[in-house]
Amino acid sequence: MDPMEALITQIQGLSSSAADISRLHTILKQSTADVSLRSYSDHLPSLLSNLDPSLHSLGFLFILDASIAFPLSKPQAELFVPILTTFIDACSVEQIQLAPDKFISVCKKLKDQVVLLEAPIRGVAPMLTAVRKLQVSTERLTPLHPEFLLLCLLSKCYKTGLSILDDDIFEVDQPRDLFLFFYYGGMICIGQKRFQKALDLLHNVVTAPMSTLNAIAVEAYKKYILVSLIRHGQFSTTLPKYSSSVAQRNLKNFCQPYIDFANSYSTGKIAVLEEHVQANTDKFESDNNLGLVKQVVSSMYKRNIQRLTQTYLTLSLQDIANTVQLNSPKDAEMHVLQMIQDGEIYAMINQKDGMVSFLEDPEQYKTCEMIEHIDSSIQRVMALSRKLTTVDEQISCDPMYLSKVGRERQRYDFDDFDVPQKFNI
Repeated sequence: MDPMEALITQIQGLSSSAADISRLHTILKQSTADVSLRSYSDHLPSLLSNLDPSLHSLGFLFILDASIAFPLSKPQAELFVPILTTFIDACSVEQIQLAPDKFISVCKKLKDQVVLLEAPIRGVAPMLTAVRKLQVSTERLTPLHPEFLLLCLLSKCYKTGLSILDDDIFEVDQPRDLFLFFYYGGMICIGQKRFQKALDLLHNVVTAPMSTLNAIAVEAYKKYILVSLIRHGQFSTTLPKYSSSVAQRNLKNFCQPYIDFANSYSTGKIAVLEEHVQANTDKFESDNNLGLVKQVVSSMYKRNIQRLTQTYLTLSLQDIANTVQLNSPKDAEMHVLQMIQDGEIYAMINQKDGMVSFLEDPEQYKTCEMIEHIDSSIQRVMALSRKLTTVDEQISCDPMYLSKVGRERQRYDFDDFDVPQKFNI
C-alpha cells in the first residue's frame, strides 16, 4: 500500500477514542517525518478529502502542516486557503490542543497565504476562531492573538479586532507576542478613535520589561506621543519608575522629531505646529504616522476651543475663528458642531446671530445607566485585585524568584528595583 494511503487509513481507524488518538499522535510524529509529503503536494487536497476535519482533526492537522511547510505559489495558496479555513472552523479543540505548535504553524500559514493573495479579510474570521480554540482561558495570550489583530489592521476590520482587546491578559508564553498584541491593539483603537484605550495599550508596550531596546517599543513610543497629544493635549517624556532603565535611557533618542513635535504643540500656536509638520513630513510618512500627525494638528483647534469655554459664556463664531486661527466662521461652526456631537464641549449655536453659548456638563451621575456603569467598573477592579493578590502569593512562594531576590538584595534599592528580562525580539 502507498505510504500516504496507509497513513490516511491509520488516521481513519484511530480517531474514535482518547486512547486511540493518543496512539495516533505517536504514529503521526513518526510517519510525517518518514513520508516525504512534497512528492504528494499535487494530490494532497484529494487525499485530505478522505478525512473529516471534525473527526480526524489530529491527523488532518499533521498532514496539513507538513504539506504547506514549503513556500506556496498564488494558485496553490488559492487552493489551500479554503481547506485551511474549513479545518480551523471544524476541528476538534481536544485534538488540536495535543499539537498546539502545529496548529499555530498552520494558522500562521493561513495568514501568510491571505496576505499573499492580497485578501487579508478572508483570514479574519478563521483566525478569531483559531484564537478561541487554542486558548485554555481568556486570560492567556496565544501566539495567534497578534496574527489576528494584524489581519484586522490589514483588512480595516477594526471593530472585529476590538473583540479580544477587552480580555484581561495574565499569562504569556512569548514576550514578543505581548509586545505585538498591545502594539497592534493600540493601532486598532486608533482606527476606531478610542484614544484612551489606545493610550493604555501603547503604554503597556513602552513600559514593559526589556533588557535591550526593540523596534516594536520604538514604534509604539512614537504613536504613544501622538495619541497623548490628541487625548490629553500634552506629553511628558518622563516614564513611570517601573519602566525598564533601557526604555528610560534610550527611547527618546530614537523619537526626537516626535518629542520636538510635542514641544511645538505645547505652544498652542497652530502656525508653529504646522511648520514642524512641513519640516518632518518625510519622516512622519515613512513611519506611517502622517495621518495620525494630522489628527494631532486638528486636535489643537479643538483644544483651543475648549480653553475658550473656561473663559467665556458666549462668543461669536467669528471670534472663535480668529482666536483659534481658523479660516472662517463656517470652519469654526463645523468644529464646534463636531465637538458637541462627540461630547467634548456643551454648547448651543444661535444660527441667527452666529453666537455660541457654552453650557455646563449636564451629567448628574444619578441615572440607572451611570450607576450600572460605575458598578461594573467597581466589580472589574475587585476581580483584578483578587487576581493580582493570587499572582503575588504565587510569586512570593516561587523558589526561583526567592533565590534571585536573595542574590540581588545587596545590590539594589528595592524602591527603584527593575528586573530586566532577556527578550529575543
